[in-house]
Amino acid sequence: MKAVTWQGKRDVRVENVPDPKIQEPTDAVIRVTSSGLCGSDLHLYEVLTPFMTPGDILGHEPMGIVEEVGSEVPNLRPGDRVVVPFQIACGHCWMCSAGLPTQCETTQVTGEGMGAALFGYTRLYGAVPGAQAEYLRVPQAQFGPIKVPEGPPDDRFVYLSDVLPTAWQAVEYAAIPPGGTVAVLGLGPIGDMSCRIARERGAERVFGVDLVPERLRRARERGVETYDLRHFDSEKELVAAIKDVTDGRGPDSVIDAVGTEAHGSQIARLAQTASSMLPRAIGARLSERFSTDRLAALLTAIELVRRGGTISLSGVYGGQADPLPMLTMFDKQIQLRMGQANVRRWSADILPLLTDEDTLGVDGFATHRLPLTEAPQAYEMFQQKRDGAVKILMEPGVR
Repeated sequence: MKAVTWQGKRDVRVENVPDPKIQEPTDAVIRVTSSGLCGSDLHLYEVLTPFMTPGDILGHEPMGIVEEVGSEVPNLRPGDRVVVPFQIACGHCWMCSAGLPTQCETTQVTGEGMGAALFGYTRLYGAVPGAQAEYLRVPQAQFGPIKVPEGPPDDRFVYLSDVLPTAWQAVEYAAIPPGGTVAVLGLGPIGDMSCRIARERGAERVFGVDLVPERLRRARERGVETYDLRHFDSEKELVAAIKDVTDGRGPDSVIDAVGTEAHGSQIARLAQTASSMLPRAIGARLSERFSTDRLAALLTAIELVRRGGTISLSGVYGGQADPLPMLTMFDKQIQLRMGQANVRRWSADILPLLTDEDTLGVDGFATHRLPLTEAPQAYEMFQQKRDGAVKILMEPGVR
């Protein structure tokens, strides 16, 4: 089959690789019909290279058709249409039973000190072959795949793999009070969808912050009050502008949907570059400690949120070097929640919204659809934010 493979920093290629097979009785194999390109994939494209191995298959946002199932997968059969969550979880351990499949005790990558295994996401998360491919082996298929109806196009359901539950959890963790206010930092796919969900769930005012014109336009069209970072000389000016329209307090909640995509320090940027050039063992340690510590967005969130408010982190932070302003956080009584999205925890809440009314606008959410064979161009375009690229779907069956 054809699959998107990582070969080095900013070097992804579509190659012929062996077809996946059933290896365990709890496996399934699906034929992928759509696979999303995620902002997290860009971390592998440039930042987390010390944790990658040439030939790793990328991608974690798939849906498709079941081709084969193992003997211990009673709920699926060939021909079923499914969305596959980005995390791999068993559904029956203590963590899964507590609604935390991202911490699944069956698939935890304990050797790396990490949580549940993820598709296509470095040795830190199990080095499981990913979903930007024609076929995908799905471990723990007795729990993971979400069956969806025939008929509507893939766009209606594919975002259940990551974008929708990640944004839903971001809003849930933000604890926006009824009729309250929320600021969303970063209007990429997760931030954009977080704005839509916040409005759907009753937020009176939603403020969206970004510096990419296409992202700001999309948010404005959905009723978001947007702030263009290019029009402010500093984060303090941005904070002051939003406080001015919230009675001087700041919003009740802030969602940081930026994470390591933040425009951060030059030291962190240099560390990212250096870590990809050093021997793997040394580069991995440097990358883990420094290269993802670009905390500009999080620090802005801490400054912006009202006293007693809540910050919800959906952007990924991975390093350990930068100290947080703990005195400020304590003094403001800030509540902070974060974590990978627990997809199956939220899927039943989200599915009723994916009706003919399409209240969240998923049908028009993708800005680009490309054949899988054009993956290298898709990564480059998304990384450089060219051609209005906000969300890209790749279609393995299109030539």
